[in-house]
Amino acid sequence: MREAQFLKQNVEKWKQYEQESVLHSHADTFADRFIELTDDLAYARTFYPNSTITKYLNGLTLVFHQKIYTNKKEPSRRVLSFWQFELPYLFKQYKMQLYYAFLFFIGSVFIGALSARFDNSFLRLILGDNYVNMTLHNIEKGNPFGVYGNANELQMFFGIAFNNILVSFEIFVMGIFFSIGAVYQLMRNGIIIGAFMEFFFAKGLGSNAILAVFIHGTIELSVIVIAGCAGMILGNSLLFPKTYNRWESLKRGGRDALKIVVGLMPFFVIAAFLEGFVTRHYKKIPLVLNISILVLSSALIIWYFIIYPAQLHRRIKAAGSRVPEEEEQNFQVWLNKKFNLEK
Repeated sequence: MREAQFLKQNVEKWKQYEQESVLHSHADTFADRFIELTDDLAYARTFYPNSTITKYLNGLTLVFHQKIYTNKKEPSRRVLSFWQFELPYLFKQYKMQLYYAFLFFIGSVFIGALSARFDNSFLRLILGDNYVNMTLHNIEKGNPFGVYGNANELQMFFGIAFNNILVSFEIFVMGIFFSIGAVYQLMRNGIIIGAFMEFFFAKGLGSNAILAVFIHGTIELSVIVIAGCAGMILGNSLLFPKTYNRWESLKRGGRDALKIVVGLMPFFVIAAFLEGFVTRHYKKIPLVLNISILVLSSALIIWYFIIYPAQLHRRIKAAGSRVPEEEEQNFQVWLNKKFNLEK
């Protein structure tokens, strides 16, 4: 559409909105106007980036944004809505990055396992002599996973939670290097896990390793993969800015990636709790309970990060509401209206 035609088609509407902006209209009216204006602004930025129309729409949109958000109390359910709606919405939006992060990690697990199987020195290179010697000593004593019971439960819980959160942020930040840093960290962690598991399989303790390690490892390793997804989102925003300039694309990608990393915190806490308080007792835990923990942990990850996001997107689509995938403010307005988050 030519710029003149775009202006002619919308100018009366914009004038009306400009007049309404000085009135004390209902909040829903402001929200509707804001959504329409951001749609127009996105179109203008794409096709007329240096036009006065774009500057005018940017200013008018800002007025409505301030009307909605200035001095506005956060919804009482704002924190809940983050994990209930905003975070799952992102996983469907960035599903390809999530799939690639998973493939890089799983591929590296196989590389680590195969390398450890065919090269005896590889295991010590990856895990270190001290850890390998300690584990061999524990196997001789009949307690191959004694490392999980060496420290106080509470101390271990806080130490593991802090370390895992630190690792997730490290993977996320490394993504700034055009996603290569995040992929490197994913592969590094995958190779370590692969070599670690092969060590126990080679000693005939493979099934024990699965039952012990994956009590906490199912959630812990899954969220590390998702942190890698966040790092790839950050890096891809620089590599593939689409219609935005690279700085604007980086801000948008960085915002979404940071939300994902922050959203992983409860999962790291759950994993740390299981590792600190439950894994050490894997021998005493009934097999049915052990398997139940593995199944429930897997079900939680698959449901929250794959199934529920798809259901949420279908729900939004069925509601007949326009929710631009890359416009955070529009989405939050939509959430407030559709799910009564203000109440």
